[in-house]
Amino acid sequence: MRNSLAEQRARRGWSQQHLADQLRVSRQTVISLEKGRYDPSLPLAFRIAATFECTIEDLFFPDGATG
Repeated sequence: MRNSLAEQRARRGWSQQHLADQLRVSRQTVISLEKGRYDPSLPLAFRIAATFECTIEDLFFPDGATG
C-alpha cells in the first residue's frame, strides 16, 4: 500500500518526530509508514487521518493507484 504521509507532513512543515508525537508512536514507526514498509492498524490509520484532517482514502491507496 502506498501513502502520501511524507508529502502531507512536509506541506505542514512538520518533522517526523512532531508527527510521531502527535500520533503517539515512535519516529521509526513514522519512517516505516512513509517508506511503505509498514501498513498501519485501522485505529492508527484513523488517528493519522484525524491528525491531517482528511479521510483515510486521502492518505492511503493500493499499489498501482495514484494519489
